[in-house]
Amino acid sequence: MAAALLLVLTLALPAAADKAKSFYNKGQDAEARQNWEQAYELYKQAYDLKPKELRYRASFERARFEAAAAHVHRGQKLRESGDLNQALAEFMRAAQIDPSLEMAQQEVRRTREMIDKAQPPQSKAPSRLTELGRIAAEAEGPAELKTISPVPITVRMTEDSKNVYTAIGKLAGINVLFDPDYVSRRITVDLNNVSLYQALEIVALQSKTFWRAVTPNTIFIAADTKAKRTEIEQNVVKTFYLSNLAQTTEMQDVVNSLRTVVEITRVISVPTQNAIVIRGTPDQVALAEKIVNDLDKARPEVVVDIAVMQVSRDKMRKLGISPPTNASIALQPNASSTTSTSGTTSTTTSTTTNTPLTLNKLANLTSNDFVVTIPGASADFLFSDSDTKIIQNPQIRALDNQKATLKIGDRVPVATGSFQPGIGGVGINPLVNTQFQYIDVGVNIDVTPTVHAGRDVTLKITMEVSSVSSHVNIGGIDQPVIGQRRIEHTIRLREGEVSLMGGMLEENVLKSLSGYPFLSQVPLLKYLFSSNSTERRTNEIVFVLVPHVVRGQEVSELNLKPIDVGTATAIELRRGAPPAPGGNGGTTAPRPASTTPAQPAAPPPGAAAAPQPSPGTTGAAILSFEPPQVAQPLNSTFAVNVTVSGAQNIYSVPVQLSYDAKSLQLVNVSNGSFLSRDGQPVVIVHREDAPGLEQISATRPPGSGGVSGQGTVFTLTFMARAPGQSTLSITRASARDPAMQPVPVTSGQAMVTVK
Repeated sequence: MAAALLLVLTLALPAAADKAKSFYNKGQDAEARQNWEQAYELYKQAYDLKPKELRYRASFERARFEAAAAHVHRGQKLRESGDLNQALAEFMRAAQIDPSLEMAQQEVRRTREMIDKAQPPQSKAPSRLTELGRIAAEAEGPAELKTISPVPITVRMTEDSKNVYTAIGKLAGINVLFDPDYVSRRITVDLNNVSLYQALEIVALQSKTFWRAVTPNTIFIAADTKAKRTEIEQNVVKTFYLSNLAQTTEMQDVVNSLRTVVEITRVISVPTQNAIVIRGTPDQVALAEKIVNDLDKARPEVVVDIAVMQVSRDKMRKLGISPPTNASIALQPNASSTTSTSGTTSTTTSTTTNTPLTLNKLANLTSNDFVVTIPGASADFLFSDSDTKIIQNPQIRALDNQKATLKIGDRVPVATGSFQPGIGGVGINPLVNTQFQYIDVGVNIDVTPTVHAGRDVTLKITMEVSSVSSHVNIGGIDQPVIGQRRIEHTIRLREGEVSLMGGMLEENVLKSLSGYPFLSQVPLLKYLFSSNSTERRTNEIVFVLVPHVVRGQEVSELNLKPIDVGTATAIELRRGAPPAPGGNGGTTAPRPASTTPAQPAAPPPGAAAAPQPSPGTTGAAILSFEPPQVAQPLNSTFAVNVTVSGAQNIYSVPVQLSYDAKSLQLVNVSNGSFLSRDGQPVVIVHREDAPGLEQISATRPPGSGGVSGQGTVFTLTFMARAPGQSTLSITRASARDPAMQPVPVTSGQAMVTVK
């Protein structure tokens, strides 16, 4: 029995190992295709079979993180499109795959809060907030008038300002309260065809008073003095989370702007949370919000293509015979002696002995006492040709006005320091104190881009190409000699424009002739009695720059819109008339019998009638382009509005836009005035699924309700890239109400002609 069990285990272990390896190989294939979820499942199976294999564990951990991150990214897209339930499922799946991914846990909590806010009050889950937290959560914002009718009125009165305020209050259906210290003055009011909101502002200006809302249907009036404003004005606290400004200096610039322009003293930056906290009047905080939105912009980015091309060529030719050019004669003071011996054996021995040269022997010198040394001749037949090409094409991506540095090469040590002599000349070795610094050798590039309107780019660039050309001995230390080619300047280029920064051409020609005088210049004999050498060296370097703007500056109409902020003594925003409440639960402001509401103005002569829905789409909102036909010159930038008419209780508008990507380039998508007409911020999200196919959505904040009527939803900014005609069409139009239920929508088309 034991032998059978051992046999089964022996056969099962190799099978499990082969199966784990098979899962691992399949996981590698899935990872190569960026299919992280499948790779995670395969790596997990391999790791479960062989948990002690480090390769399987490392791949499993890596794929687990990537798969969870992919689910988080997919859930964020679903939430942006308004599908909260599917987004929550993706986030929960990410948290299940990688419980250590805190981002998934945060997104789960955030999405659940959004779902809870979208649910009816009776179905909401019980809150876990403390009592103080519940008080803060239930605290309301600044009071705003909500019941003023937008119907124009005519007022002609000469009365005390109190009476005028009271009369307008009755027309508006609001309560009017006066400060106990208020002193009434007689004023004359003659207003034609103004809204009740405008009438209140004009009377306040004439009577030198100001008013603020206490409740949605009550205002409080006091004298317009700094002391009274400080005493009566509301104060609100708001935290602004910056999404684009991250550096401390950038946040401090925003804080300084708020303190100077808005005159808010209670403002503080929180760099750890990348946020700014402000306390001030509602008008000050509203103006501060506009300024923060104006300044909290993603900085433009530029990708700079740099080409460094270096061509070096060295040609050398050496031809001829190098004859001996010198001879040396040396005295050989050696004496030779021979000794002979006769006998049975006769031997002759020759010995050479070095005897000193005496004055007595100088008279007996012969030619045998001198040695003549002549060097040999050499024949040279040499030709060499070396060609070197170096091409480097790095890319640098840099933020606007931020320095980017690229270094490609080596760091060469160079000795620095001091040398001390020996002590007292006693022969003690000198004390050497040597330090080394490292020098970057290779291609060193520093770029600081500045993006201008119109997609021009100013580049402040320093480029250096260096190499170790030779070595020299200094103080007993072998020091490198670094040759460099450096260029530094500032240029302005258009996007995609090619600029030749500098072309340096270096050419050295060295010719040499060595041989006997006169004979080396005879046409035929010069090849026998001379050597001719020619060397030609050329070195050419070219620097090329091509900037590409990958993110431009996004400036909307609201950023450029001037705002009336009141006088120099107080910040006060001029508000438009709020929309009248609708539905059965709304109340209509009472009017005197003598007041006749103004009728809606008729369309001007020649104006096109609004499109009517077809019988099959009765009650559907209509999305259309304004203008429907556009003619623009090549390389120009133009805007097309996406408008809606006949909308009822619209909360979100996701659409799919198609156009000819060869003729047009979508530069920017900005918010219109329809969804934000009540002052609520609108989130604009757009992505490119394919060239010429964009997914765009505009969504109001949770709990803000829907909007009805007509207006501009998006403003699309295009650039004309190529001549021709392109059709703008909304291939998939949809809208949702605050309960995320679909609203019927029809769409139209527009024709763009590029000349």
